[in-house]
Amino acid sequence: MKRVTIYTDGACIGNPGPGGYGAVILFKQIRKEIAGGYRATTNNRMELKAAIKALEELTETCEVILHSDSKYLVDAMTKGWAKAWQAQGWQRGKRGKALNPDLWERLLDLSCRHSVSFKWVRAHSGIPENERGDALANTAARGSDLRVDEEYEKSAATKAR
Repeated sequence: MKRVTIYTDGACIGNPGPGGYGAVILFKQIRKEIAGGYRATTNNRMELKAAIKALEELTETCEVILHSDSKYLVDAMTKGWAKAWQAQGWQRGKRGKALNPDLWERLLDLSCRHSVSFKWVRAHSGIPENERGDALANTAARGSDLRVDEEYEKSAATKAR
């Protein structure tokens, strides 16, 4: 199995607000950077989106070390919270509904296709690839061609009623 290292980050200008994700994908001497922005979303959604989009770039099953500065993402995957929420119909027990089930569902699916180890890194600690992911995410959030985060906007509209 090919070994791939990924660094991801999400950003939001205001939370919620315009957001972006960025990722650096490393395989041997190959480096690929990806990013995208949304007109209205949350920081947590962009953290998840970064991991999803990076894993979607892999064209075959790989052994992946995915670095993120999001405790929300890393803890949910390494401590089994996301799988538990899924098994409970996206409920967090007595604490109500799990947020972002659309993205957790996709991330869990991609994690089954690959052998993924999620590693937490401290934000802004001088790790070049993490810093680059942050820059990509922030640039994307400030872009002029922002996409619609349909699930977020649909849920926001429902809450506003």
